[in-house]
Amino acid sequence: MTTRRQVLKSSIAPMIVPSYVLGQRSGNVAPSDKVVMGGIGIGSRGAHDLSKILKFQDAKFLAICDVRNERRETIKSTVDNAYGNRDCKMYSDQFELLARPDIDAVLIATGDRWHTPLSIIAAQHGKDVYCEKPCSMSIEESWALAEAFRRYNRLYQAGCQRRNGANFKLCRELLQSGALGKLKALYANVGPSANWPPLPSRDWLEGQDLPPNGLLDWDRWLGPAPWRPYHPSYVQGGWRNYYDFHGGGILEWGSHTVDLCHWAANLDETQPIEYEPVGGNTGPYSVNCLYANGVKLVMRDNAWDGALDTGSCSFRIEGDLGWVETGDKTKIEASSNIKPLLRPTEPAPMALENHMREFVTCVRTRTTPSANASAAANSHVACHAAFIAFQRGKTLSWSVEKREFTNDEIANRMRSRAIREPWRI
Repeated sequence: MTTRRQVLKSSIAPMIVPSYVLGQRSGNVAPSDKVVMGGIGIGSRGAHDLSKILKFQDAKFLAICDVRNERRETIKSTVDNAYGNRDCKMYSDQFELLARPDIDAVLIATGDRWHTPLSIIAAQHGKDVYCEKPCSMSIEESWALAEAFRRYNRLYQAGCQRRNGANFKLCRELLQSGALGKLKALYANVGPSANWPPLPSRDWLEGQDLPPNGLLDWDRWLGPAPWRPYHPSYVQGGWRNYYDFHGGGILEWGSHTVDLCHWAANLDETQPIEYEPVGGNTGPYSVNCLYANGVKLVMRDNAWDGALDTGSCSFRIEGDLGWVETGDKTKIEASSNIKPLLRPTEPAPMALENHMREFVTCVRTRTTPSANASAAANSHVACHAAFIAFQRGKTLSWSVEKREFTNDEIANRMRSRAIREPWRI
């Protein structure tokens, strides 16, 4: 018989018993029921997600798990105030929350290092998952994520909310309708290198005294990441741009914008076959990619030709008849022949609300979300491959079928990362 202590010491392998085997809800929500949700690791980003959930009449948020007591208390207060009760329960141990038979789905908004492991654990416990991006720390984690959600027949929605942004959807519509002609190139803004350089630091901060375990569980905060001495900057969001905790600077916006390119061009089930890094770590830089069908993908950290002010996380589609570009400012720039086809769209914040709404509806109807685990895996593999090419400083060729680089064995060894015991995938 497996004890809870043994479960806590176990790996992320299938020995963790799914909750439906234990007689818990299978995640198939009756149409008359509310989708009951819990959250794991909800900070500032997750709080935005939560604010949308709390507006939905067909969803109920009942539990928060966090390694920081301050955040547990904050989220509980937010939820209880919204519902006018004291029903939100607090946990410091993710297994206790996931063991609850009434929880149908979880919102995961931890740091990058936990995204894939926690999502897989949740799926093994019969839960559907909405997980913030970036969704994985490596190519191998990306594949493991997609495979787990197929194996356990759970639903997954990556936090790539721009798929549900009206301005981005209009650009996709123009491509799909043929208005732009034959697709030639896609451009993904992967963020300013001044904020997150493509090569994050391999150093770590000098250790400081740990706060009491009741305030912060440092070992659980680290989770599958390498052990490092505690520093308060990490837990205040300063973990970004450190290789130990971050999937690489290209992923910061690339997990959104490369995802948009794949979605717009019906490339959700593939990746580029070539990656050419250009420039240095302080920018400007780009990675020029090529798909098997001849379409180009350019990941770059600076504005497109003409320095169009379309906002952060912008992407551009170029066909042989015209082009469109949009970003978080929601305005759409286009070639002169396409401008008459443009129309007003929704404010930017509606993208997240629409995306969360889609997830809750999919949990109720058992339909596949747009930013599902397979789509997320493929766009993230493209970003990870670009990151590896940048680290290697050379053009890399990639086999979609074999899932390997064909011209660099060192690059192949970089497809995965070591994970700290007792966690493993």
